[in-house]
Amino acid sequence: MADGEIVLGSNQENVAYPSGLCAERVALFAIGASKPNAVVSTMAITAFTENFDIKNPVTSCGACLQVMAEFEQKQRSPIAVIFYCLSGQIIKVHGIKSLLPFVFVEDRLASKA
Repeated sequence: MADGEIVLGSNQENVAYPSGLCAERVALFAIGASKPNAVVSTMAITAFTENFDIKNPVTSCGACLQVMAEFEQKQRSPIAVIFYCLSGQIIKVHGIKSLLPFVFVEDRLASKA
């Protein structure tokens, strides 16, 4: 986060599919619940399994990108996202719009307060 604190997230699987959540949303929802005015400056996303080698960075799903975009809109600043895999390849983007160019943000739904 902008204050230097690191918040971790992990995939939360559930046999009652699709009740699980991706790590990105777990981390962001934890921030939203505990520090609603915090600014998320950077997210680092990776994956690991003992079953096979992951050769390329794993990117966020559409639902996670939408949540990330709404965090950007709320905090009025972009989130840098770093996708990497343990083999060394790194992809870095500045802002969710580079990943989701037609992001759904509805200004009319914002609070009038």
